Order: sequence, then C-alpha cells, then structure tokens
Amino acid sequence: MARTERQPSQDWSLADAKNQFSEVVRRARRQGPQTINVRGERAAVVVSASEYDALISPEAPKTLKDLLRGMNLEGIDLTRDQRPPRDIDL
Repeated sequence: MARTERQPSQDWSLADAKNQFSEVVRRARRQGPQTINVRGERAAVVVSASEYDALISPEAPKTLKDLLRGMNLEGIDLTRDQRPPRDIDL
C-alpha cells in the first residue's frame, strides 16, 4: 500500500493500543510507525510489513557510508562552506 505522506509517529498507551489494535495497524500501514508506551516510556513500535521488510533487507544500508551512497544527491552542492568559522561565546 503506497503512502502519500508520512506523518509523525503516533503515541499510544498500552491500554489504548490493545483496545484499538486494528486502528494501530491501519495507521502503521498508512501513516508510519506507531509508538506504544508502557507507564509513560516508549516500549514498542508497530511498523507496516513493507517497512519492516525494507529494514531487514540485505540491500538495506548498514552504515552511514552505505546510506549516503544510496541517496540521490544530484544537483546538491556538498562542498565545504568557504566562510571563516564564527566565534561562539559559551
């Protein structure tokens, strides 16, 4: 199922997630990961099967270098800023 727009993760209490599990799954498929909290602390994240498959895929980037190599950076200037560094008072 294609998503048109990724929305931020929604937080669910464990009780709400149990009572509305089908809604949690629906939103994970359409909106992205759904976070389940236990006693106010993040305990689990429900993701769609396609997202999970992408995460565990042998082709998934394993390092930052792999991730950057897989990105389309055409037309983006990645040269270092030539301005002198600023002094920051701490």
